[in-house]
Amino acid sequence: MVTIHPTAIVHPDCKMGQDVTIGAYSVIGEHVVLGDGVNIHPHVMVEGRTNIGEKTEIFQFSSIGSQPQDLKYNGEPSRLEIGTNCRIREHVTINTGTEGGGMLTRVGNHCLIMTGSHIAHDCQVGNHVIFVNNATLAGHATVGDHAILGGISAVHQFVRIGEHAFVGGMSGVEHDVIPYGSVIGNRARLGGLNLVGLRRRDIDKADIHSLRNAYAQLFIEEGSFQERVDQVSESYPDSPLVKNMIDFIRAGNGRRICMPR
Repeated sequence: MVTIHPTAIVHPDCKMGQDVTIGAYSVIGEHVVLGDGVNIHPHVMVEGRTNIGEKTEIFQFSSIGSQPQDLKYNGEPSRLEIGTNCRIREHVTINTGTEGGGMLTRVGNHCLIMTGSHIAHDCQVGNHVIFVNNATLAGHATVGDHAILGGISAVHQFVRIGEHAFVGGMSGVEHDVIPYGSVIGNRARLGGLNLVGLRRRDIDKADIHSLRNAYAQLFIEEGSFQERVDQVSESYPDSPLVKNMIDFIRAGNGRRICMPR
């Protein structure tokens, strides 16, 4: 039930489910766990304490589960977890965690990680996330469900990207991005809401309308930002999208978020 090319090197203690395929010249380490139906293409390195969920596919020349690029790392037994039904394309690198970040890097289910992307130590990536070619996360960053990171974008360490957010190509993101927000720029600024993404996911029109009004009140009207946050929270108590956005802002405990120009 397992197909391993004769040139592949697989440690005898690696754990594999059914219908696993490992291509030519790939190397699979001692502490790796491969779920049912995992497909490892040729010339892939999977090492470290790495757990890959069922039906995930990893393409050529990717390095998965390698040590963190962190000078404070001293060989701790940190881990990497990748969910089910992910597609990890060529030349992707994903590192395990560090002691300073909870010892775990995690990627959710149904993610598409395109060519040359990098997910650093201790990052937490949600479900249905898309990394376009050469998108990169620095250490400890978090990305919510259904977010999209455009090509050649770079996210600073500890930055939070909210769910359903969109990061434009070639953007450098230094500050948190609100859920449903759309940012772009050399130092990314908020350019509005990700309305295209919301409509594609069949979000109710009334919910989108409330979110647009709340966005205008939050980022355009006068007064201190904290006052506007409180006002929006009181004005839209029954809107799940607005509540999610306000909860995200408040959870940052004063961290800066991307603002409009």
